[in-house]
Amino acid sequence: MPRTSLTGTRIRERRTLAGVKQAELARNVGISPAYLNLIEHNRRRIGGKLLVDLARELSVEVTQLTEGAQAPLIEGLQDAASSQTQGSIAPETDRVEEFAGRFAGWAALVVSQRDRIEGLERRIAALSDRLAHDPFLSDALHEVLSTVTAIRSTAGILNTGGEIDPEWQVRFHRNLYEDSQRLASGSQALVTYLDTVGRSGDEAGGAPFEEFEAWLDTQGRASGPVSEDEDRLAGLSTPAARKMAQAWLSRLTDDALAMPDAMVEDVITAHGINPAALADASGSDLAAAMRRLAVLPDAEGRAPVGIVICDGSGTLSFRKMIEGFAPPRFGAACPLWPLYQALLRPMQPVRRVIVLPGLPARRYLAYAICQPRVPARFDMPEVVEATMLITPYQGADDATIEVGTSCRVCPRLNCAARREPSLIMATPELESDI
Repeated sequence: MPRTSLTGTRIRERRTLAGVKQAELARNVGISPAYLNLIEHNRRRIGGKLLVDLARELSVEVTQLTEGAQAPLIEGLQDAASSQTQGSIAPETDRVEEFAGRFAGWAALVVSQRDRIEGLERRIAALSDRLAHDPFLSDALHEVLSTVTAIRSTAGILNTGGEIDPEWQVRFHRNLYEDSQRLASGSQALVTYLDTVGRSGDEAGGAPFEEFEAWLDTQGRASGPVSEDEDRLAGLSTPAARKMAQAWLSRLTDDALAMPDAMVEDVITAHGINPAALADASGSDLAAAMRRLAVLPDAEGRAPVGIVICDGSGTLSFRKMIEGFAPPRFGAACPLWPLYQALLRPMQPVRRVIVLPGLPARRYLAYAICQPRVPARFDMPEVVEATMLITPYQGADDATIEVGTSCRVCPRLNCAARREPSLIMATPELESDI
């Protein structure tokens, strides 16, 4: 905390800045220059009417001379000192108030630069995270590389120096032009996409959730029962992320207690990955059964299981990927998912075979349910949550739904649900295969 003994230092600095002599200021407030000198050197405490008179003569607020006047600045300096890297010259933290009082401008500059450095570090962390985990970016970069390869191949053919049929020359030039257009638009989209990372909106709202997701990737997607001790929550620096982690661990614990490992294994042996069978055997709801199946450890011969959870707005609040199915980390998902169909029909289970684009096309069996998230109340709106379990499908069921991961990277050009242009373009071969 700031020390009251440095009020005199602030008075001396303000007097010096104002160009007022000590004797003149002492005469104006009715004290001797010797007494004012003792005050300015923090050898006499000051308060009451004398402090008010000094503030008036120096044209400043009383709070600028009293204890706590520099509190925000001092807190910023202390934060800057605590983030100092090891091996550097240690700042004199015991004199931080004196520095803030005597050199307020320099202190404000240090705090401002500290804030800017932290902002840049958050932006770098967000960029690194997006480069490592964002499926949108991975697909878009792959498309850019493919387009560059196509342009290079076409240019190589045209540069051979041999005779090329005029009709083929026209085709090659058209391909070169079209591929160049694709490369230009795709590159511009990537630049725009990356340029949004770490801006104020991302920093304000996305950081705790991204921290929570990183924690889930390292240790949070485990089977239970699980503990909620401090060691399990290590690495979560923000209160919001810790709160989300505690809520998730509490859910896992409740699910594991209601559906022990032995029961789950028996149901899988008899019925396969079937949330309805597990819900019937345990008396749990379908969403709990889906969560329980999704966090089971991998086992030989067992089909992988992914899960996606969203709130009533459709925003993804939890995701677990499996090979070939990568729910988007940034941006909105495909509106044709059974997850969102379930939102339209609360408490009505949805079972669909979905087909994702690819060569060959990938089939998955999806189960979805929308249920109340909290008990209903007369004086509050209904809060719901939709859950979708997904697992690879090898059956011959013809009742399929063609979906994508996100409009941004979906190659289906004639989709009625498309809301934005794709960064990649569908090829005739891909469309015919689907």
